[in-house]
Amino acid sequence: MDKRRNRELGRKYLKFLKTKILRYLSLLLLLFTIVISCDKKEEKKGVPQKNEKKEPIIKEFGFIFNDYEVIRDTIKSGDNLGLIFDKYKLPDSLRTYDVVEKVKDSFNPRMIKIGKPYLLFLDKKDPKELKALVYVKNKIDYAVIDFRDSIQVINKKKATSLKRRTIAAEIEGSFSETLANEGASPALASRLAKVYEYSIDFFKIQKGDKFCATIYERYIEDTIYAGVERVEATYFKHRGKDFYAFPYKLKAEQAIPDYYDEDGNGLKTMFLKAPLDYFRISSRFSGRRFHPVQKRWKAHSGTDYAAATGTPIKATAAGVVERAGYTSGNGNYVKIRHNGTYSTQYLHMSKILVKKGQYVSQGQVIGKVGSTGLATGPHVCYRFWKNGVQVDPLRLILPSAEPMKEKDKGQYLKHIEPLKRELDSVMTNKFKE
Repeated sequence: MDKRRNRELGRKYLKFLKTKILRYLSLLLLLFTIVISCDKKEEKKGVPQKNEKKEPIIKEFGFIFNDYEVIRDTIKSGDNLGLIFDKYKLPDSLRTYDVVEKVKDSFNPRMIKIGKPYLLFLDKKDPKELKALVYVKNKIDYAVIDFRDSIQVINKKKATSLKRRTIAAEIEGSFSETLANEGASPALASRLAKVYEYSIDFFKIQKGDKFCATIYERYIEDTIYAGVERVEATYFKHRGKDFYAFPYKLKAEQAIPDYYDEDGNGLKTMFLKAPLDYFRISSRFSGRRFHPVQKRWKAHSGTDYAAATGTPIKATAAGVVERAGYTSGNGNYVKIRHNGTYSTQYLHMSKILVKKGQYVSQGQVIGKVGSTGLATGPHVCYRFWKNGVQVDPLRLILPSAEPMKEKDKGQYLKHIEPLKRELDSVMTNKFKE
């Protein structure tokens, strides 16, 4: 009887103990849940989460965009500062007229051009209140009309840097396409054409020609490409012949350097290779050609350079304008006498920019490409006289400029030695056989 009673008491105790433990564990679980919930609430209040995305900070033109409502727009036909300002509230109840008058000395309202971008920085609390206007002049230059403290105009430039590199390639397709394939600006084609304008006819560059150039390129804020700043050294292999070119100033006060070859010979000749910078020949000098307008066979005593209407036409050598006018065949034309031996003529201009008796320098723009007279499309017909006879200038060996003096050559050769060595090294590594 006692044993049975003791077992009964034992079972009741165990049941009691089990109940107590379960209650205790439930209490602990409840407390743990409350603590976790509080922690999460705290995290949501201010502690950033690992996966939480922060708003990126945008900085440009000296402004933190996140602090403003920013509107980007472009100048449209009929726009002016007054019309732009009239759409918004100006600080301190300023009148649009007063603002325009106050800033006009530093920011000429007439300077704004259709298509140019501008930005408006507006108050975040009151998006109708204008804090500043930024007018973007070009990739580098911009102007700020700032209303935040007092009205002021600040003309600024974006930070830029120069990067130097040497590129080499073999011509495939057009020269511009070859440059683009090498990650260089196609505009470099015009720069190199300018360097070699006295020694290489860029209209005759062909597949298989090779080149190498050491250049400085400008970048805006180290990332945005802004073009070629200058050419430090260059080499062309054209039709099996080597052409080196190095810029060099013989005099400290010289503003623009001249180009010389690896032996100190100047690249300048008396005549440029062509009256245009970089365009194609559409018709050559010929004793027999079918005239596209007159529809008959006749001699063509000039070289036609096709180009867009308005393209600048340059005098190929210095001289005096002998004639400037119009005929039904030539259209608007200019003829220049260079000396007792040579004369040149430029036909079919859309506009003449010189007059009879005027002295012109080599490379000076004397007119614009057009299609006046007997012409089916825009081009310049370039004619060349030697001793009174029309000849093909592309077949002539034209007179050269004066070579570098011996007293200057030693210093020049020392200057170009590492530059030439670098060009040769890049070419050797690029075109290993």
